[in-house]
Amino acid sequence: MNVVIVESAAKAKTINKYLGSSYKVIASFGHVRDLPSKDGSVEPDADFRMHWEVDPGSQKTVREIAEAVKKADKVILATDPDREGEAISWHLLDILTQKKALRKDTRIERVAFNAVTKQAIQAALAAPREIDQPLVEAYLARRALDYLVGFTLSPVLWRKLPGARSAGRVQSVALRLVCDREAEIERFRTDEYWTIEALLETANHEDVKARLVSIAGTTLKKLDIKDEASALAIKAAIEKGQFKVVSVDKKAVKRNPYPPFMTSSLQMDASRKLGFSAKQTMNIAQRLYEGVDIGGETTGLITYMRTDGVTIVPEAVAAIRGVIAREFSPRYVAPFIREYKTKAKNAQEAHEAIRPTDPGRTPDMVRKHLEKDQFALYELIWKRTIASQMASADIEQTTAEINVQGRDGKPYGLRATGSVVQFDGFLKLYEEGRDDRFRYIEKGKDDTEGDDESLRRLPPLSQGDHLKDKEIAADQHFTQPPPRYSEATLVKRMEELGIGRPSTYASTMATLVEREYVRIEKKRLIPEDKGRLVIAFLESFFMHYVEYDFTAGLEEKLDLISNNELAWKDVLRDFWRDFTAAIAEIKDLRVGDVLEALNEMLGPHVFPDKGDGSDPRACPKCGTGRLSLKISGKFGAFIGCGNYPECNYTRQLSASAAGDAAAGERELGFDPDTGLPVLVKTGRFGPYLQLGEAASKDDKPKRSSIPKGIDAATIDLEKALQLLALPREVGIHPETKTPIIANLGRFGPYILHDGTYANVADVEEVLTIGLNRAVTLLAEKRAGGGKGRFGRGAAQKKILKDLGEHPTEGGKIEVLDGKYGAYVSHNKVNATVPKGKKPEDLTVDEAIALLAERIAKGGGKKPFKKAAAKKAEATDKPTKAVKSAKSAKAPANDDDVPAKKPAAKKKAAGKV
Repeated sequence: MNVVIVESAAKAKTINKYLGSSYKVIASFGHVRDLPSKDGSVEPDADFRMHWEVDPGSQKTVREIAEAVKKADKVILATDPDREGEAISWHLLDILTQKKALRKDTRIERVAFNAVTKQAIQAALAAPREIDQPLVEAYLARRALDYLVGFTLSPVLWRKLPGARSAGRVQSVALRLVCDREAEIERFRTDEYWTIEALLETANHEDVKARLVSIAGTTLKKLDIKDEASALAIKAAIEKGQFKVVSVDKKAVKRNPYPPFMTSSLQMDASRKLGFSAKQTMNIAQRLYEGVDIGGETTGLITYMRTDGVTIVPEAVAAIRGVIAREFSPRYVAPFIREYKTKAKNAQEAHEAIRPTDPGRTPDMVRKHLEKDQFALYELIWKRTIASQMASADIEQTTAEINVQGRDGKPYGLRATGSVVQFDGFLKLYEEGRDDRFRYIEKGKDDTEGDDESLRRLPPLSQGDHLKDKEIAADQHFTQPPPRYSEATLVKRMEELGIGRPSTYASTMATLVEREYVRIEKKRLIPEDKGRLVIAFLESFFMHYVEYDFTAGLEEKLDLISNNELAWKDVLRDFWRDFTAAIAEIKDLRVGDVLEALNEMLGPHVFPDKGDGSDPRACPKCGTGRLSLKISGKFGAFIGCGNYPECNYTRQLSASAAGDAAAGERELGFDPDTGLPVLVKTGRFGPYLQLGEAASKDDKPKRSSIPKGIDAATIDLEKALQLLALPREVGIHPETKTPIIANLGRFGPYILHDGTYANVADVEEVLTIGLNRAVTLLAEKRAGGGKGRFGRGAAQKKILKDLGEHPTEGGKIEVLDGKYGAYVSHNKVNATVPKGKKPEDLTVDEAIALLAERIAKGGGKKPFKKAAAKKAEATDKPTKAVKSAKSAKAPANDDDVPAKKPAAKKKAAGKV
């Protein structure tokens, strides 16, 4: 019997169908062990000895694998063909050796395949190899670096910056990119400028649009026309003038197709065209790679999706060119075989690009076999792959220079541009999505605004033609700040800088959101105050370790280790020597010193200029104290007055000076019932309402928080009185004759009756809900399953989406509405739906990944309680490599660091 070990159950199921009865294919479900989340897992003083522990969720899997290989003639390690896959094979072999599960005559082989197809599997089995030792050592170095940074730097954050959760080698640099962009936006100052555009008419009554580009022979820059008066003077000077074409330039331009997808470009285009997050894209691609049932045959539809490569094997190129000739015509086939090279900095993997395993399998052929999101991604990959070998597009670009003598005696030059596609070539099939262009410019520099003019089609023009002006328009514009990063543009920037790897982009994004360092709004990454504090701290005291070049330099060294050109422990020794010295330098730094440094660095953000020349840090309440960052271990950072306790002024970190005036301390009017003033105040948790002032220390005026969705700066007296009136009595229940109460709670607005709670849609409804509607909601709640704990918990969960049967294990997968939000449920395993993800948009692939991650962390069914997994030490001559994700193939975060302090008690580790 030959035992084949792969990473996921879906892949095992597919490969089982390709191999005969002499093979048994089993899944490891990703990584099976990792460095435990506690001190001492890596020992720098013991030559960087590493202690591994089997994850609790993997212990049963390891036992099953060990049992399966005891009688095996051959064990074939067939994990994924990258650094992480190599690591998993190394870990498995090391564990099986320690358990003495392998017979002395059992042969061990490592095979790797780029596609889950019968042909690819058979070719891989025919060409086995040994575990790639340098690749394993590169993994060990990366894992040790991530651990040492996380478990050394994060405790420093906890001590010096209470409320911060973690820092990491790649995570922190990615966060710095987001924070730097936000600071750039805040520093940006808008400039006004004007443009002059003429709508001209030819002798044949055809329209020509032209833009003013020069005055008296001097080329205009973007900001040269600064105000309305100047623009109107120019407009008056050229209106009803004699416009004459002085030159017409036509040139042929070839536009070449894009290279096939690698991981980063797939994530970018899926974000731009399909609206997918990086994590969503990788989950769907994983499913397409591992196998889909197509007409009764399970096969992988795409090649391996974690790659830096853009090359395609010759036989696939030939197939692609054949598809182009059949589907379009021989004219659309490129006259030569196109070869591509990656432009990514530090590109390391010698893998193929992401392509369909069978280029002849068109999207229409698989549409009915795929879910909506799967089909969309497959179609995107298929089109990009086919287009990469198509002919170039032939475009004729035309530029006409037009002169007019102004009434002021100055010659004015205008330019009309346009283009015509003579042959569409690859554009017939595919055009890459476009990022937001930077609509801002530095003073004295031009930008590319106006490029869209080249897409116009110009009528026939010749030198000497006279044109008549139909309209001269003077338009006002304002320069715009750079756009915030989207996931796509951040991945692109990280790739350009050589930060991270294809397997880490998605998990890095997810970590930033989960740690609440950034939030995603309208697909844009916005840094939270918590994230900005962490970056300000690191830039103040550990700048070297969040520099882009330093992080990219480490990636280069890991690549050298992979190529057997550098010793992995030498890299660790050099890093650890400098890193510990930097930690020692701030050992005695007081929290007050840290806060003052952050006050200076974050000043423009937390103490914005008021515009009147006054001190932006002056306390608006007492007038004599200075505002400063304050830290609470329980509540995090906030702004407080330096005169505390005499002055108790506080506000949120990001509240602006204008916000202090608008929402900090203002009177809305008077309560008609009590005659007391209704005040808007600002505390450390944000703006709130208060009825009257406290007459003494023991007096507690009625207060109400201002919920999300209501602007504290614009709230009026009527709305404030409604909020202060909560909880309110909706009416008397017609059956029980007891009151129904409406109120705002920790989990949102609700109504309450005799111990039964029912959620209402929003704040507006809790203020206005009537008796009939309240009775209906309560009846629906009770019909769903009763009161439950706090009147809510035991009610039957509302099914938000039915995802059908689990593809490999059976049993329904459902998205349910729980007390703390939406979650996925399957076989008594529950996994929370991440923030920012709409439950109704969740796919089967994403649900399976969430469940696998939950199981990996010890969720769901409890593992068998046996002796703790033995620790294994990495020797100077390791024999394999790993990956620290626990899903069927959730990519290892290149930045696995603790999100909270490690528990003092010894416990089996999950992801660090």
